[in-house]
Amino acid sequence: MAFDSSRPLGPATRAIHHGYEPADHENALTPPLHLTSTFAFPDAETGGALFAGDAEGHIYSRISNPTVSLLESRIASLEGAEAAIATASGMGAISATLWTLVKPGDEIITDETLYGCTFAFMRDGLSRFGVKITHVDLRDPEKLAAAISDTTRVVYFETPANPNMRLVDIRAVSDIARAVGALTIVDNTYASPLLTRPIELGADFVLHSATKYLGGHGDLVAGIVCGRAEPIQDIRMIGVKDMTGSVMAPFNAMLVMRGLKTLQLRMQRHCESGQKIAEWLEAQPSVSVVHYPGLPSHPQHELAKRQMDGFGGMIAFELDGGYQAGIDMMNRLQLIRRAVSLGDAETLIQHPASMTHSTYTEEERAAHGISDGLIRLSVGLEDVSDILTDLERALA
Repeated sequence: MAFDSSRPLGPATRAIHHGYEPADHENALTPPLHLTSTFAFPDAETGGALFAGDAEGHIYSRISNPTVSLLESRIASLEGAEAAIATASGMGAISATLWTLVKPGDEIITDETLYGCTFAFMRDGLSRFGVKITHVDLRDPEKLAAAISDTTRVVYFETPANPNMRLVDIRAVSDIARAVGALTIVDNTYASPLLTRPIELGADFVLHSATKYLGGHGDLVAGIVCGRAEPIQDIRMIGVKDMTGSVMAPFNAMLVMRGLKTLQLRMQRHCESGQKIAEWLEAQPSVSVVHYPGLPSHPQHELAKRQMDGFGGMIAFELDGGYQAGIDMMNRLQLIRRAVSLGDAETLIQHPASMTHSTYTEEERAAHGISDGLIRLSVGLEDVSDILTDLERALA
């Protein structure tokens, strides 16, 4: 039975129902898991038409799979995109996309702050093959306007950025990029489509490490890219099928779809707890600075209010005692886990300079706004009073 189309369905409803009708699958409430590598053709002519692109259907699960396709359609719906492709990891999504879109002689302009493995892929991967990587402080769109040129193929950034929580004005940057024919790619992992939808603000592509908030339970590794249908098909057939082989397993797609069912509830809790903890940390005498877009003290708080529907569960902060004080504090925690992922039900804490962003040299971290004393906190779903008690004990 089709839904009433007189009004658009909300994101929580689409995350649960989009693209699936139980009556088409023997009334199974949960979409079936298609654990198959290949698909049979009713006749040779159909097989030929599928390979020629003249017919729609599945050939081989390195290209597409019904379970994975359903996940792709749901994420695309949440992001307001025409299409999506799921990948084996967030880095699979990034590398497959960029290998498809750029060629030797092209330039990628990125923000000064990137996730450590993304930074390393740009510096040590793409640059080896003649792609120019330029880092610009994208907090100031005028700096992008001064740096961009007709060789710029892609403008790439995270917002909020991992790990220092700086924001980029998606609409302003996308407008500048479009004026010279460049594509805008936004890593939306920290926010999720429940808080920010970059395509609605003018971006061409949005990608995620679905390992994080989309999956939400720390039990899978996955990535996804959303955008217009034609370039997403190029990423599927070139970046994933031929160049990286970064294929999402159907079982992982099933797990991500399970996570999507509670995404809105989880993000509400992450945001509520994140705000309380950020405010509490800011009031502690041993904490020198807290980076959280929901705080009025955040230099881009007004931008956060314009382009985010909530401020998320990620917090960065520094202690007066610097690096060693942060290490000592983390080692005193009992409830909060020392681990490098984020977006899980468990509250996680880590030290970027020695962990997720150790791919930067010391000089690069200093130049890119990642101090040695910075601590990254991913606020989980536990009772916020218990998280605060653990932090208070460790800071004491």
